[in-house]
This record gives sequence, C-alpha cells and structure tokens, in this order.
Amino acid sequence: MLLVIGCGFFLSSITHHPSPAFADIYSYTDDRGVIHFSNVPTSNNNWRVKIKEEHFDSRKLSLGGHDKLIYKAAEIHGIDPLLIKAIIRAESDFDPSIVSNKGAVGLMQLMPGTAGDMGVDNAFDPVQNIDGGVRYLKKLIGMYKSNLLLVLAAYNAGEGAVRKYKGIPPYRETQDYVRKVLQHFKAYKNAENTSLKVANR
Repeated sequence: MLLVIGCGFFLSSITHHPSPAFADIYSYTDDRGVIHFSNVPTSNNNWRVKIKEEHFDSRKLSLGGHDKLIYKAAEIHGIDPLLIKAIIRAESDFDPSIVSNKGAVGLMQLMPGTAGDMGVDNAFDPVQNIDGGVRYLKKLIGMYKSNLLLVLAAYNAGEGAVRKYKGIPPYRETQDYVRKVLQHFKAYKNAENTSLKVANR
C-alpha cells in the first residue's frame, strides 16, 4: 500500500517562514489500494477526515524545555522550528535519554551511522543531537525537494526504503509516523497562528 498526496499543502516549502493554519486533512483509498491525502477533497471520491483541525494551547505544546536549542538550530539551518519540534515530539516526546530497540538515541532518535555522518559525538547531548538531527533533516529536504511526506518517511525508514518503493514504504510504523508528525506539526502551526492573532488584537 502506498501513500500519495493530493495538494500543495505537503509540497509547500518547509523552511522557516510564517504559514497559514492547517485545515482538516482528508484521505481516501483508491481501487489500487493507494492512499491519497489532501486538505481539499474533491466531490467524486469517498474522502474521510484523517487529521482533524484542532486548536491547542501553545503552552501545552512546549513541555520539552528545549525551545532555545530548537530555535537556534532552526535559524542556523533554515528549517521551520515547529517541524523540528513535531519530529522530536514524535520521536522521543522530548526525552534526551531515550534509546529505541533499534539503537536510535536521544531527542531526534539518531542512529549511530547518521550521528557519525552529521558530526555528532554524543547523541545523548541535546545540543549535539538537535544540531545533528536538523542537519540530517536539511539534507533530506534538499534530497526530496521539500516534499514533506517523503522527508518524514526517509527520516523514519531510511532513504533506501523510500528509493525502493518510490514513495512512502508500505510499513505500518512509517505510515503511522508520518501521520503523527503531520498532526503535531499542524497543532504547533495552529497554536502559533492563534497566538499571533491574540498578540495583534
């Protein structure tokens, strides 16, 4: 089963700049078993809400205590800090000491090979981990031309898996991961936009 996208929401730039709040995200499965995503469903398909628009208190979304490190890395590498936060939340829930059963370490769950490639000596160190993770994220964004679905799939399953399947691999873990990060990213964006509206009143 493959996942494809149906609108520019996923293909828009994910470098650091303001963006509008996200609306509901819909999906449907076609006759070939391909899952389509869009925030603008057409009337001729059986679309279902997959990620519903919600409004969150931004204070409840910043419990990790690593905002300064995240925003610094975001500024250095030109990546949206809210995307970085969404990935960290999905990967480690802001726990710098976590180690996965596959050996991924720290906030952004860096595998030893990736950590080495990104110049990370101690993946448990939040400063090094975030910088290395964002470096790798920036590499993937360039590789997949800002296609966020492919970027997230490669971050989770590896570049080889995305290349093999020419899209998001048919792994339940990876598909769930992509949805989870998108949901967190959308929540952060909506919270940011709500805060901006309040500040401008």
